[in-house]
Amino acid sequence: MVGLLAALSASAAGGMRIALPLLLIGLLRVDKLWSEIPLLSQVHPQVAISILVSWSLLELFGSKTFVGQRVLQTVQIIFSPIVGAIMGIAIAQVSSIDEITAHPWMLWIIGIVGGLLALVLQLVQAGWFYRLRGLPMWVIFVQDVLCISLVLFAFDAPRQGALIAMLLLWLAIRSSKDWYAWYRSQGIPGDGGNPRRRKRDPD
Repeated sequence: MVGLLAALSASAAGGMRIALPLLLIGLLRVDKLWSEIPLLSQVHPQVAISILVSWSLLELFGSKTFVGQRVLQTVQIIFSPIVGAIMGIAIAQVSSIDEITAHPWMLWIIGIVGGLLALVLQLVQAGWFYRLRGLPMWVIFVQDVLCISLVLFAFDAPRQGALIAMLLLWLAIRSSKDWYAWYRSQGIPGDGGNPRRRKRDPD
């Protein structure tokens, strides 16, 4: 159970950023780095750390501009499910080695759930990005703090981390309904409520 809670916390971090949580999990286990992390274990540590540090810096600084946010949103939507799955599986293996060894099929379930959680969080963020024409700066800083905190919680306080992950999921579902209602309200009355019908300019 502890491993599952830790996996939820780590996967939620993958819904905030993609390189930063992978970098943190390696640095927190400096003795083994990414030797037990799916996919990353196949990459030379020096190559992995160079790529992750470079992209983490881009996430931290590039997200503070509108163009940077737009580029990062596109990349994060594609890779967030993969990172969420990797983070969930990796943390589950570290937190509950005996349970995973006894039931290896659990890794598949944890990976799928973690990937879906990260994707949902990222899709809702992308929706608000296009609605607000760019996320406010305070939201970006909150994302950075949450990403780092969720990885730390996954190691030291999995219950609290899982609670935050579930709260984020609830907020994402709640806000997605508001975002969709706003999107539908852009439609022309009597035209089926489709906001894109007869629209020439992009959103």
